[in-house]
Amino acid sequence: MISLDAIKQGDRLAISRLLSAVENDSQEGRNIMNALFSLTGRAYVIGVTGAPGTGKSSLVNELVWYMRTQLNVKIAVVAVDPSSPFSGGALLGDRVRMRDLYGDEGVFIRSMASRGALGGLAARTAAVVSAFDATGFEVIVIETVGAGQSEVDIAKLAHTVLVVEAPGLGDDIQAIKAGILEIADILVVNKADQPAVDNTVRALETMLSLGSRRQKYAADLHHGFQGLGVLPENNAPVQETEQETWEPPILKTIAPEREGITELCAAIFRHKEYLLRSGEYQIKEGRRLQAEFRSTLMQGLYTQWREQVDEEMLQNGLLQLTSRMISPQTLALQLCKFHPTDSEKKTTL
Repeated sequence: MISLDAIKQGDRLAISRLLSAVENDSQEGRNIMNALFSLTGRAYVIGVTGAPGTGKSSLVNELVWYMRTQLNVKIAVVAVDPSSPFSGGALLGDRVRMRDLYGDEGVFIRSMASRGALGGLAARTAAVVSAFDATGFEVIVIETVGAGQSEVDIAKLAHTVLVVEAPGLGDDIQAIKAGILEIADILVVNKADQPAVDNTVRALETMLSLGSRRQKYAADLHHGFQGLGVLPENNAPVQETEQETWEPPILKTIAPEREGITELCAAIFRHKEYLLRSGEYQIKEGRRLQAEFRSTLMQGLYTQWREQVDEEMLQNGLLQLTSRMISPQTLALQLCKFHPTDSEKKTTL
């Protein structure tokens, strides 16, 4: 049994047990998180994402080291590692790269396997972040798996998103493609001692320039249509030119040498100040809670449906599906409309 008092006192063993209960979505974990929910909303969440090979783990290691030694903040690290599509297992190797942080009572590292979840995170990452938040950690750093251009779920969870690039991982056009770079609050070019670093920086600058032009063009077009009476005045709001905006900076780092870490940390907290000043912080918090609610709701509805659906009907439907006698859409609609009687519920449960 997990002691609520021990958790509130910061007992690491109790926190570890809570994290396991939350990750496994046990009833005990849900009960404790319900009791601790009023304590959440105080941690600052930083997301670190990017392609494999950019040095995300090394960067997180040095970033956390700097915040601990220079700012003395209590930090939790959630490192998500990819799971094998065959065995379901995962090598939680980020802990090996973060060995410099071992022994520090102000740092808590939790590795998670993605378990087949898409988007760069694990299915229970948001719940684990809430648990760290409730137990008094001031900063929570989330390192995603090596993410592709469409794996952008970290933007729903983090206040500040760092997108890490590295020279030599693709041509310059790769950096301009839509997707993961569009969620960046700060762009980090790690391994800046590589010879092609200037090309990578220029490509990112081009991407940012194009993005700013598209935003301005869309705003001008929107105002033009409103003036012509094509769009109603209460249509989707457009960012006004006098409103303060955040332009993602491009910073160069060499993580193993700790070069650029000071500047990166300063940029992170400048972004936090911007969010608080502009009101975006509260908006992000609301979106994060709503995203966690929707995820929990979908998981709960699926579990409830799976408990109620007749197993024989499901297996017959899957057999028809693999024989191409029925489409996935039709089968899903049929099974969603299935409502077992009380006697059937007793039989299937």
